[in-house]
Order: sequence, then structure tokens, then C-alpha cells
Amino acid sequence: MGAMRKPANERLFPVKLRKSIPYEFVLEAVSQLPIETRSMFGCLAVYVGDKIVLMLREKQKQTEDNGVWLATTKEHHQSLRREFPHMRSIQLLGKEVTGWQILPADAPDFESAALRACELIRARDPRIGKIPKGRPKPKAR
Repeated sequence: MGAMRKPANERLFPVKLRKSIPYEFVLEAVSQLPIETRSMFGCLAVYVGDKIVLMLREKQKQTEDNGVWLATTKEHHQSLRREFPHMRSIQLLGKEVTGWQILPADAPDFESAALRACELIRARDPRIGKIPKGRPKPKAR
């Protein structure tokens, strides 16, 4: 028996297989909210309404920054660190402290910390989530 030919539309427009969702339990924990997910920088960004709340990262390179990234602001770091003792800045983003913080996948309490973050998101805790800055519109010529 000969090899089966792909349908013409698959030869012309190859189907891109979607990567598996990292830490799918996190999406399940916020599934009762009106969430939207988008691919961003090779990660999966999670939005609730117009706020980005999380990014889920699981890559083979630079694994120290795999985990759940929390969208927050610098003024909330101290209070969030009391809830998440292993939370830290994201190394990929450089030495300067940014609003983004990570619950590292290699932390001993990773799963419970990620689920606690989801509880805070479901409760609409103002410390997690921010409206992304819009991209500047190109100047008219």
C-alpha cells in the first residue's frame, strides 16, 4: 500500500500543531472566570477581561524561569512575598526589578503557590493583574 497523500489544503497551508499547555491545572483553577489565553514570547498569557494576570512558561532552555509569572507592580511585591515566600524576579528580564514576578516551577511549594495565586485572581485581588500598555500608533506620514 502506498503512502497516503496529504489533502491539498494541508500541503498548501501546513497545520501548525499547538504546543501542550504548560501547568494546565492553573487554567482549570481559573476556568470559572472569563479568561482568554494568547501566545506571547513562547509562553501562554492569561487574561481576565482586559488585564493580563499570568504567563505560563515551560521551556527546555533557561529552565530557571519556568513556572507561573505573576503580572503585578513593584509596590505589591512585599505583600505578595508574604503569601509566596519563593516568589522572585524573573532572571530573563535582567537585573532590574520589574512588575513581573515568578512562582518558580522548581520551588517545593510550586503547585500550592500557583493554586493560591489562582484563588487571589478569582477573588479579584488588586495586587495581581495589570492592563498592558498599548503599543504606540505609527506616526502618519
